[in-house]
Amino acid sequence: MSVTTRATPEETRSVLPALGVLLLALFVSTLSSTVVTTALPRMLRDLDGTQTQFTWIVTATLLAATASTPIWGKLADLFDKKKLVHIGLVVFIAGSLASGFSQNAGQLIAARTLQGLGVGGLQALTQISIAAMIPPRERGRYAGYQSSATALSTIGGPLLGGLIVDTSWLGWRWCFFVGVPVAILAIVALQITLRLPTTRSAVVRIDYGGAFLITGGVSTLLIWISFVGDAFAWGSWQTAAMVGGALLLLAVAAVQETRAAEPIVPPRVLRGRATALAILGSLAAGTAMYGATVFLTQYFQVSRGRTPTEAGMLTIPMMAGILVASIVGGRLVSRNGRLKPFLVVGSVSLAAGSALLGLTDEGTSFVLLGVAMVLMGAGVGLTMQNFVLVVQNVVPQRDIGAASSTVSFFRSLGGTIGVAVLGAVVARQVAAGVASGESVPQAYGEATGVVFLISAGVAVLSIVAAVCLRPVNLRTSLDLSDELTAAAIAADAADGAPAIDLVPGPALPFDREPGRSPGRRDRPAGFLRSIHDRIP
Repeated sequence: MSVTTRATPEETRSVLPALGVLLLALFVSTLSSTVVTTALPRMLRDLDGTQTQFTWIVTATLLAATASTPIWGKLADLFDKKKLVHIGLVVFIAGSLASGFSQNAGQLIAARTLQGLGVGGLQALTQISIAAMIPPRERGRYAGYQSSATALSTIGGPLLGGLIVDTSWLGWRWCFFVGVPVAILAIVALQITLRLPTTRSAVVRIDYGGAFLITGGVSTLLIWISFVGDAFAWGSWQTAAMVGGALLLLAVAAVQETRAAEPIVPPRVLRGRATALAILGSLAAGTAMYGATVFLTQYFQVSRGRTPTEAGMLTIPMMAGILVASIVGGRLVSRNGRLKPFLVVGSVSLAAGSALLGLTDEGTSFVLLGVAMVLMGAGVGLTMQNFVLVVQNVVPQRDIGAASSTVSFFRSLGGTIGVAVLGAVVARQVAAGVASGESVPQAYGEATGVVFLISAGVAVLSIVAAVCLRPVNLRTSLDLSDELTAAAIAADAADGAPAIDLVPGPALPFDREPGRSPGRRDRPAGFLRSIHDRIP
């Protein structure tokens, strides 16, 4: 039976140093994915790169991070999490140094792929480590800090990249070098501060077949998305071969995961309604966040004639929205333990901000753009980590790694697909506008509006996911007993099942004070009552 782990002030203070270092590692790893966006033209000029290579300098990192995320998550359920964090940092450092010293575009793409493997590990392992240290009820405010670190690095990357490129004595190579000393510091600091429970299995069996099939299927799909409409047509034999091959690999992976002793993505994690809806919502949030980063900074430069530094500064309203919403929302979640209201409000704000940005053209008021970015940032801040919390709250500790990384995987997948597909839309819209006699700034401004109208439509899926979630209260224990977990999953999967209430105290017996007999108010309602009555 699980025991109460409601955090005391002393316990809270004890995890803060490790938490701060983990968030720093997360910030610098995520920053590496976006800091290059404003530096790409200078990189390609110096390395004699092509337009296709331009795309792959960004896509390679996103692809490697997305494909490796569920693998890192499963490894965290099997091996020492602290050692895995160190390995992720070492891989990230190696990829960063290789990127900075690259002598041609091909070397840079390969190095960015290695860097992406480290990024995927750090993104997955940070939230897994937080989940291993802090109960879900207390995790809300920490998830707010995590959301702020991720979102600020994603949105702030172009600003930092612009400053580096515009500083003559630095140059674009420092876009990669800048994170190395921070990552080295994180390795040393985490060795001192990070203390995590070990949940390794007695017999370690890694699902290599599932890892290969999932990685191969996702990689093939993302490669197709990156090239379709440019290197070959949507209706070409290449499309049929790549899409068909990706679907076949993923179908075989689904079969493999049901048979593997230690699957990379445990089917029991995916069966619940809460998990499915959280994945849907994360896909939409990821598309909006990454799309805003890439296309807004390009819009400010191409359509409005701003420098890279100025383009980054113009995204500050979105940073403010993310920062305030994630921190305030996280604290409120921890205070009342309820997620659904914040997810609904955040999803609506995300869709509204995207819709307002859909009005963008060459002469759109900066005031209107600022309001839209604040709304969009608030939506990202209230949804991004809270969808992860939904899943973490209904799985046992042994599945925290796989569950957390699965949601993150689909969020990254949504972002990667969004950037690729929306990028193709922009290219077509700009080409059509220029062909009809419009200037490039005018054509790009109108294309940006089209992109965000599409994003608004995608964001509606996030609203649907949030509204359809049953109210789930955050539990205050780090883990659930197998009996309660099985009952929760069964109820969540059943049609017409009542809302799942996993909050100890007045709802669950494992939060009562030692030695005190349970009173009537301690008995849970609904499907857990019979279980409660059998607990001594």
